[in-house]
Amino acid sequence: MPEILKRKPHNPLKMTPLAKQHNTGVNDAPWTSAQLPATSSHQNLTLSDWMTVYSYVDSHPNASQVDIVQHFSSLATGALLFNQSTLSWKLHDHLKMEACIDTNPLALSSKRPWVVT
Repeated sequence: MPEILKRKPHNPLKMTPLAKQHNTGVNDAPWTSAQLPATSSHQNLTLSDWMTVYSYVDSHPNASQVDIVQHFSSLATGALLFNQSTLSWKLHDHLKMEACIDTNPLALSSKRPWVVT
């Protein structure tokens, strides 16, 4: 008969310093990886937010994309955080997003248009 192999006992998992930083500071609060808006580099904007950006772009035709990004990031209430490359890509999809909203007005609160095949 072969000898029965057993695993050696291991120490229980210890909390690492990296895991400690995710705690919200309140003892009863659950663990989260959410960050404060000031430390976040971007956020997923809804179609309504992008329509606001498009209307600003249409009303300020001579503004550069960097100026538009700075304008929306510096708003006192409701700052929209995105970068210049995201704005460039979204400007290419401007007509598609408007068509999606025209066909489905409830899509304004979604973060991306639904594609149904």
